[in-house]
Amino acid sequence: MAGQTRRIVITYFQSLSAAGFAATAISFGPGRIGFGLFVPEFRSAFSMSTPAIGLVSSLGFLGFLVGLVIAQAMLTRRGPATPVLAGLLAATLGMGLVALASDVCLLAIGVFFSASSAGFAWTPFNDAVHRKIREVDRPAALSEISTGTSVGVAMAGLAALAMVLSGLSWRVCWAFFAIAATAALIANWAALRGVEKSPEANPERRWQDVLQIGALPLFSIAFVYGTTSAIYISFAADHMLARGGVPGVPAAAAPALIFMFYGVFGLAGLFTDRVKDAIRLLWLLRLVMLAGALSVALVAALPGSWTGLVLSAGLQGLHVMMTSAILAFWSERLFPSKPSFSFTAALLATAVGSVAGPALAAVAADAFGAGAMFIATAALPAATALLLRDRHAREHPLRVAAF
Repeated sequence: MAGQTRRIVITYFQSLSAAGFAATAISFGPGRIGFGLFVPEFRSAFSMSTPAIGLVSSLGFLGFLVGLVIAQAMLTRRGPATPVLAGLLAATLGMGLVALASDVCLLAIGVFFSASSAGFAWTPFNDAVHRKIREVDRPAALSEISTGTSVGVAMAGLAALAMVLSGLSWRVCWAFFAIAATAALIANWAALRGVEKSPEANPERRWQDVLQIGALPLFSIAFVYGTTSAIYISFAADHMLARGGVPGVPAAAAPALIFMFYGVFGLAGLFTDRVKDAIRLLWLLRLVMLAGALSVALVAALPGSWTGLVLSAGLQGLHVMMTSAILAFWSERLFPSKPSFSFTAALLATAVGSVAGPALAAVAADAFGAGAMFIATAALPAATALLLRDRHAREHPLRVAAF
């Protein structure tokens, strides 16, 4: 019997890790960053203005926000399989619509569904891993799942690079993304069908539990991170391409290279907890905010050089992946009895910034120029880093009302 139990545990570790890796690779790869990666192609194919690009990008991040809210309700009522499968179905549908889009309206609908998959796919795996995998194996499983984000971004960039070098249409890339999303959907159905829902007490009081003054630093960091990263995803590649790309490669390859370096450097997120132990949470927060600020500033300062591209993309990947990891463990430390829900609340703050950021940035770029917009964006995380104090980086649990 002990041997049988051991085999079941190993099976869940392997199946949930692989399924989660596939889900995050699709949803946070082409699902979340795909529009920004292909903005130059969309601008040309649909004659899109900068405000229109900002609006469609914000609509995609609105899908992410909606997905988060629906996923939490599904997780409570049906278990982790339902939201994850719904997200991958949305990714398949959305990517297929983008591949077939004949106008901006269909493109925007496809982007909305594609990006919504990121809201559905992440937090349910925290629940599944917590209940189905031994405590000693959980960090490894969650690390493998989170690695899917970086790999998905890098692979989406590689697909875009193949498009440029081979002369393929961007529609072929999006058709390939839709096929990959279908494969991930099937794999996740097989892995998650045996994972039942977890009992949840007093769900109607949970928002009151997490929306506390003591959690304001967590939500503020999440908002700034969401705003900065969404503006970068939406406009950095298009701006570097407009400045002629980088020497030695076709100018059209610049967006692909940006997101390939973004994904590769993002693997640094796997070491976030070790860095935090070495320098404390306060300094880690300051460093990731400064990395985000410098990344965006470099888009304006050095848009036509390899130094600017690699440093900007690499710092942005580090900023995004390490901040995501911070939000995951910080929310759990503040609300240890509600790890999945508190992380969802932090991601909602991220999503609000992601929705507002591109739309406002597009208006600013149209009025004052893209360079000024990027500098103003960089000022947001820079100011956050300067304002952070020890009292903002506390990790002790906050009090949750008893019933």
